[in-house]
Amino acid sequence: MAKRDYYEVLGISRGASADEIKKAYRQKAKELHPDRNADNPDAEAQFKEANEAYEVLKDGEKKAAYDRFGHAAFENGMGGGQRGGYGGGNADFASAFSDVFDDLFGDFMGGRQGGGRNRATRGNDLRYNLKITLEEAFGGLQKTINVPTSVACDSCNGTGAEGGSEPVTCPTCSGMGKVRAQQGFFTVERTCPTCSGMGQTIKNPCKSCHGAGRTEKNRSLSVNIPAGVETGTRIRLAGEGEAGLRGGPSGDLYIFIEVAPHKLFERDGTNLYCRVPVSMASAALGGDIEVPTIDGGRSRVKIPEGSQTGRQMRLRGKGMPALRSGGVGDMFIELNVETPVKLSAKQKELLREFADLGEENNPLSSTFFSSVKSFWDSMKG
Repeated sequence: MAKRDYYEVLGISRGASADEIKKAYRQKAKELHPDRNADNPDAEAQFKEANEAYEVLKDGEKKAAYDRFGHAAFENGMGGGQRGGYGGGNADFASAFSDVFDDLFGDFMGGRQGGGRNRATRGNDLRYNLKITLEEAFGGLQKTINVPTSVACDSCNGTGAEGGSEPVTCPTCSGMGKVRAQQGFFTVERTCPTCSGMGQTIKNPCKSCHGAGRTEKNRSLSVNIPAGVETGTRIRLAGEGEAGLRGGPSGDLYIFIEVAPHKLFERDGTNLYCRVPVSMASAALGGDIEVPTIDGGRSRVKIPEGSQTGRQMRLRGKGMPALRSGGVGDMFIELNVETPVKLSAKQKELLREFADLGEENNPLSSTFFSSVKSFWDSMKG
């Protein structure tokens, strides 16, 4: 049975680039793998056929020879074509598929060359949640926090080795941090079990850190919280995270701010809102009230005559500072007209007398009930 054209096998044109050839083979390898085609007796043969095509087309010299002479280029010892033939064995497939395996998983597993050669490992970043008051967010503050973390071992200076000795290259993986094993058609790459991927072993581990190069410890740090922070603000302290393994650089510490709710003020960005109760008489007659400000001061606000619940008045520049911009928000006073309770007999008598004088003093009520009457009349019609 004549061999099919290699380009036809992979479903590509003759002008395909190296990347396009690899991509096409990768797709075919996934599509035709025998483990995924148990009900297709031809899958294994097609799989090996794709492997043979890729073995030739991925190699620049073999590809050039194939483009010129076709399959005849690898017959009678002209190019070692039997290495990639249908019966070429698992070794050739392992070589071809290894390229695709590394392409798919190389970054995740550290690449073909990485592994334990980079012996020093960066420490993890840490997160610390810090809750502060609105007053502290307004003025900013210097705060000391205690952070449980890993620090470089003092006994071995972070090397993990006792008495100043140096780690040695792992004999199992030769410093790569990974070992490869062939399983059928696959070449599987795993973390070296001897050195746990570090590429080195320590013959005489440090007694304090047991070879890790770091120990657990609580650290006290002074943190500068700038004015204007709000819930969700993140502050980064470079190098204050977990210590690296065997002398590697430390990670970073991220402080996440949470501003606690306030009893008097509600915050919206740089603006503050303060809901102030006023008596019915004060709202009707008008007058002055004294309100607090976030800086601990006081401001006098004039209530206009006839004010209703929900009316707002602005105090410019009395809000929160904008983080790192120098601007300041405003404070809004929102009136809440309070209905009197527990009236005395005299107070009730005066209110009844006031109510008997007419409804012209309540324009909202008059307008509302007039609309209600029109609605009911229309329903009757």
